[in-house]
Amino acid sequence: MTQITKDMIIHDIIQVDPNIVPVLMASGMHCVGCPSAQAESLEDAALVHGINPDELVDRINAFLSVDKKD
Repeated sequence: MTQITKDMIIHDIIQVDPNIVPVLMASGMHCVGCPSAQAESLEDAALVHGINPDELVDRINAFLSVDKKD
């Protein structure tokens, strides 16, 4: 399983699992499709939106760790 870090680019995080988008949006990051998401780190975007980047990383990695059944 890929671990997400706060220095990863949002675009790259979404490439790991597109189902991360709802996790980001539920956290208050509603602009995951905006052009800056192509080059902005998760930490930078979180700080701009007033979100604790470490808590967001934990939330995303917890989501990724859940065994998803097809």
